[in-house]
Amino acid sequence: MPNADLSSLKIRDSARSKGVRGKILRIFSASLGVLILVIGGVLAFRTQTPGVEVAGALPANSPQAETLLNASGYVTPRRRATVAAKITGRVTGVFFEEGMSVKEGQLLARLDDSDANRALNAAIADRNASRAAIADLEVQLKYAEIQLRRTQQLVAEKVQSQEALDTARTNVDSLKARILLARDQVAASEARVLSAQQGVDNCIINAPFGGIVVSKDAQVGEMVSPISAGGGFTRTGIATIVDMNSNEIEVDVNEAYIARVHRGQKVMATLDAYPDWHIPSHVRTVIPTADRDKGTVKVRITFDKLDPRILPDMGVKVAFLNEPDTAKKTKAHGATARAIIPEAAVRGTGAKSYVFAVRDGKVERRAVTLGQTISHNVEVMAGVNPGDELVVRGPENLHDGMKVEIRR
Repeated sequence: MPNADLSSLKIRDSARSKGVRGKILRIFSASLGVLILVIGGVLAFRTQTPGVEVAGALPANSPQAETLLNASGYVTPRRRATVAAKITGRVTGVFFEEGMSVKEGQLLARLDDSDANRALNAAIADRNASRAAIADLEVQLKYAEIQLRRTQQLVAEKVQSQEALDTARTNVDSLKARILLARDQVAASEARVLSAQQGVDNCIINAPFGGIVVSKDAQVGEMVSPISAGGGFTRTGIATIVDMNSNEIEVDVNEAYIARVHRGQKVMATLDAYPDWHIPSHVRTVIPTADRDKGTVKVRITFDKLDPRILPDMGVKVAFLNEPDTAKKTKAHGATARAIIPEAAVRGTGAKSYVFAVRDGKVERRAVTLGQTISHNVEVMAGVNPGDELVVRGPENLHDGMKVEIRR
């Protein structure tokens, strides 16, 4: 086998130098691209406007100045009922719509009463027959009494035997007994009529009290029943009615703070739907039991004055207030509080306390003199005016004059 000529496998110097230069060029291009991305990211980060959350400073005479405790809950009516039928039946008429105002006893719906009416008619017929039987027996009794008197006279004259007299007396006594039995049968028939009439009345569903219909739960043609049946195809309710005049607030108060709450205590309520509307209220009762799982006690609060805007199941926040004769206004060096701000807005401690106020898209650092802490708020004696927007959450590197973006 001839030897292979390996001289042809040599790499020329020009080709080697071109490959090295291409590799270096690719590495340089990649590094330059990475450097440009890093510089762009740094510049973008530096030019990004930080976002902050703000809260407004409240006047010193705001209800929060006398707030002992804050809680949240829902509007709940004391009188709320899901109206259901007493019997199982098919709906033949519905006479209400959601939002309709109804009075106590007003007709809401009607069920198929054909079977109930037939039972009522049968009971009435039995009662009438029993009454007619009494009339016939009373006629027979009158005739029997006449026969008895005639027989007594004939026996006295010794024309009739004693046996005839005994028979006449027996007939009278028997008819009297049959009349008593018939009257008892009439009473039983009357009871069956009342029972059948109740069956007819059960086909009529009336409003148990006056209020507003908030839910329409059945339609014409559907089957309804007082208990769940038919694998979920049978309705158990006709309508849900709420007495709007019984609306109140139900909140859960942490058991560690329940000692601050008592019956009749003034409360300021704020609906989530109307955050600028403060509704005077008062504590109606503290339910004398605790929820061991949540560690809370249920408190019911009554509105001082009801309003059509207050609807069941609305979210509400409440502030339990100090009593007017025990509420204290903080004073420091002869100055009263000027505003109330959230504790989260205060930075620093003691005499070095300060806040960041937002004005024209920039933050202003302001030194503040603080008063007493009330719940999650604090009184400010100087440095903040009511209405100022203060940063309550934002980056730690805020400084005076920095541009910020307010996040709502």
